[in-house]
Amino acid sequence: MQSCEISADSTDDPLSSGLRRKRQPRIVVIGAGLAGLSAAKALLESGFTDVTILEATDRIGGRVQSVKLGHATLELGATWIHGSHGNPVYHLAEDNGLLEETTDSERSVGRISLYSKNGVAYHLTNNGQRIPKDVVEEFSDLYNEVYNLTQEFFQRGKPVNAESQNSVGVFTRDVVRKRVKADPDDTEAVKRLKLAMIQQYLKVESCESSSHSMDEVSLSEFGEWTEIPGAHHIIPCGFIKIVEILARSIPESVIQLRKPVKCIHWNQSVSKEIERVADHNSDLPEEDKGSDVFVECEDCEFIPADHVIVTVSLGVLKKRHESLFHPRLPEEKVMAIEKLGINTTDKIFLEFEEPFWSSECNSIQFVWEDEAESESLTYPEELWYKKICSFDVLYPPERYGYVLSGWICGEEALIMEKCDDETVAETCTEMLRKFTGNPNIPKPRRILRSSWGSNPNFRGSYSYTQVGSSGADVEKLAKPLPYAESSKTAPMQVMFSGEATHRKYYSTTHGAVLSGQREAARLIEMYQDLLQ
Repeated sequence: MQSCEISADSTDDPLSSGLRRKRQPRIVVIGAGLAGLSAAKALLESGFTDVTILEATDRIGGRVQSVKLGHATLELGATWIHGSHGNPVYHLAEDNGLLEETTDSERSVGRISLYSKNGVAYHLTNNGQRIPKDVVEEFSDLYNEVYNLTQEFFQRGKPVNAESQNSVGVFTRDVVRKRVKADPDDTEAVKRLKLAMIQQYLKVESCESSSHSMDEVSLSEFGEWTEIPGAHHIIPCGFIKIVEILARSIPESVIQLRKPVKCIHWNQSVSKEIERVADHNSDLPEEDKGSDVFVECEDCEFIPADHVIVTVSLGVLKKRHESLFHPRLPEEKVMAIEKLGINTTDKIFLEFEEPFWSSECNSIQFVWEDEAESESLTYPEELWYKKICSFDVLYPPERYGYVLSGWICGEEALIMEKCDDETVAETCTEMLRKFTGNPNIPKPRRILRSSWGSNPNFRGSYSYTQVGSSGADVEKLAKPLPYAESSKTAPMQVMFSGEATHRKYYSTTHGAVLSGQREAARLIEMYQDLLQ
């Protein structure tokens, strides 16, 4: 198929051809996750009537997936509302009564990784010993102090030295190690425990960043991610309720499930090939055959559009951008896709008949003593379980029963996804026995786990700024196509939203929602005369 330049007529005026006749623009949204639903909702509420959502899977929600395990609702995907002040997801939850059963322990101020702030985190070693609480607190204070230093490189414009390789992991490991070794008050045994804890804390950080290793996260850009003020919240009835609220005002006919997209043909207003394809689509009206954009679906249907909002994950873009767009994306956008990072963070839920942990324990953190001097956090395939950083205790038990939520990320998460449930349950049980020193811990009665990395519709959990990338790459990813000198003359045939396209709030649900609203706002502004 030969590509061609868009005609001057349609480039100069985004309201070209049929749109001058005051017909409604045809808008196709690809993906029914938070970004896609938010975009469609805003468009429909503003008066657009020709909006279609194409969703590859058999459900809406994207990377929000609430699942029942017994009587409990567990989150395979998004779990927390991060911050409250001005957070659109928080306001949706609060306005619709979704937080009425949220307990005080499920509201957390500051950095979070637990389901509950009640109780104490148990840091256990592979020798079956619990690290003393005072040692953990001392190390935690040191780690958090260094974490705050990592924020300053972006926020204060501090230069990054060559030794750090512009890596959060390398910088953190180096600074913390030097301070631990230089502490005159600690015995050698305590120093060794603290050195081993560095790797455990970095594994937790990797799970939160959805990176294979913090070594891959850019130090100079790490501080640009912005935390919304206010407490973090869990939605007891399931995060999927946010999805349902967004979808409530969208007619069922707008959303087409099980409708995967094969290719987006853009910038093709004078393409002979598109005309040939259109001629063979008997259902296509004559006025649609000159459309600038055609969305080719896997079921061979070609859908004409004036604008397409692409909300697929960065992982899907990395894997499919060459075949998903014709003509191919501009080199600048391809480079942004390749430079930005996304990896896998998976959860492993284990349900037990009775708790083997104490009532004060809110999490079990795995500290491998033999990793005190380790540089890498990559393991041989058979040792994938060493990447599991912790198991959180789901609280309150009246709601969840006796359930632990394990965390694993990176390439080892992909290996875990290939294992069957029995293997993962046995492996996790053996780890728990080893670290607690209790050989009598029974196998869980049930297991539930996510598989975001191997799922072809996601290929990862959420994005991060990889070493070599910057916020400017996020902006390039979000820029509509084809490019134009002015937004007022941009035809905006292909638009991009999703958490990875939000410069300050990437990796979050509110980033996804706001990005969908952002793209809708572009079109609302473009067609403000038509919508009045």
